[in-house]
Amino acid sequence: MGFSDARAFCRDLQSHPADPVGDQKFLHTLARWAKRYCPWVGLDGADGLVMDVTGSTHLFGGEPSLLHDIHLRLKRAGLSVRSGIADTRGAAWALAHYGEGIAAQDQLLDAIGPLPVAALRLDEKSSVGLQRLGVRTIAELVALPRATVARRFGAEVLLRLDQATGEQAEEVSPLPDPPRYQVRLTLPDPIGLEADVMAGTGRLLEKLCDKLKVQEMGARVLSLILRRVDKENQEVEVRLARPLRDPLRILPLFERGVGAIDAGFGIDQLRLVATSVEPLPVQQLTHSQARNDNKLDDLISRIGNRIGLENVQRFLPADSHIPERSHVIAPAAFSEPSGSWVALRERPIQLFPPEPIVGTGPVPPRHLRWRRMSFRVERATGPERIAPEWWLSDENWRSGVRDYWKVETKQGRRLWLFYTPQNPGWFVQGQFP
Repeated sequence: MGFSDARAFCRDLQSHPADPVGDQKFLHTLARWAKRYCPWVGLDGADGLVMDVTGSTHLFGGEPSLLHDIHLRLKRAGLSVRSGIADTRGAAWALAHYGEGIAAQDQLLDAIGPLPVAALRLDEKSSVGLQRLGVRTIAELVALPRATVARRFGAEVLLRLDQATGEQAEEVSPLPDPPRYQVRLTLPDPIGLEADVMAGTGRLLEKLCDKLKVQEMGARVLSLILRRVDKENQEVEVRLARPLRDPLRILPLFERGVGAIDAGFGIDQLRLVATSVEPLPVQQLTHSQARNDNKLDDLISRIGNRIGLENVQRFLPADSHIPERSHVIAPAAFSEPSGSWVALRERPIQLFPPEPIVGTGPVPPRHLRWRRMSFRVERATGPERIAPEWWLSDENWRSGVRDYWKVETKQGRRLWLFYTPQNPGWFVQGQFP
C-alpha cells in the first residue's frame, strides 16, 4: 500500500531510502558472526540465514539454549529476529516465517501442520490456487492424494512438501571463505643481503599481484614477514595511497624497510601478506584518454610510509561562503581531488586568522600599520558584505556581518581587509599574490 495509507494504520511508521547493497553487506557480516554457532552458515534470500547446527547444539546446552543465546545477542545489537529449528530446512523456514520455536524430533508434521500452505515456500500462484480450493494449511495439503496435487499444480508443490517433511533431501550451501592474499617463499639456504631479500620480495609480489588481478582487487596495506633461522620474525609494512597491484610500483617502497631489518644469522623464509585490500576493477582504455602515470600517488605512498599516510593532507572545497570554512583538510590517501571553489569575487591565496589594525569609519584607512610595517593604500575595492552562518555557533563571527575590502598598497602588498559595522574595527585576514 502507499505510505500515506500505511500511516493511517501505524502513526509511528517511518521510511528510509532502500540500500540493497548495504543490506547484503550487512547480511554477509551477520553470516560470519553466526559461525560462532556452527560452521555451516548460508544465505536464505535477501533477509535470512540458514544454519546446519547438527552436532553443535550440545556445546550450548541444547537447542532451546542455543536459540535463546542467538535471540539475546541479536537483541543487544538492536535487531529483531524470527527463528525456527527443525530436522529439515523447509520446516525450519516455515517456523521462522509463519510460526516460531522448535519442532520436536519425530513430530515434524505436528509442528508445521497448522501453518498456512505459503510456509512451504510456494510461489504466489500455487499458494492462491490451493487456498481457493479450501486447502489452507499444510496438514490439509498432506491429506490430499499426491497424484491429484501433481496433476493440478505441478511437481513443484510436492517437491516443497517433501523437502519440508524430510522425504526429499535439501542441503545447506555455506558461504565460501573469502580469498586470502598471501604468498610464501621458503629458502633452502639462509640469506642476509639486502639485494637477495629484495629479489625474493619481487618474486612474491608478482605472484600476489596475479592473485589480486584475478579477483579484481588492489592492495592497500602489505606486510612482508621475514623469518630468521632462530625463529624470530622481522616485519616490514608498506601502506599505499591507492589500491594497487603493480609489482614494479610497489617493490621500491620496500627498500627502506628491508634496509633497516636485522637479518641475524640469516633469513630462511619470506611471507608477503596483503592485510588490507579494496576493489580495483579493470578499466577499459581508449585512445582518447590521457595517460595517467600516477606519480602523485607514488609520491604520497613514499612520503606516507615515512611520516604516516594520515599526515599527508590536501585541501578540499567546502560548501560555505565563510572564508574560514570554504575548505576542509583531508588525508590525501583517503580522498580524491574533486569540486572547485565558487566565489563571485577574487579570494586571497594566503588566509590567516584576523589581525586587528588601527582604523576608523567604514572606508579603509589611507595609512595602516600591520605586522610592524607601514603601508599606504593606493587603491581599495569593495565592500563585499558577508553575513555569518546563523545556524552554526562560531565565536569568531559573533561581531556580526563583515565588509571585506581588497586594498593595494604603494609598497606592493595586496591585502584583504574587513570592517565590522556592529562592533567597529578593522582587521587583516588575507594576502593576495
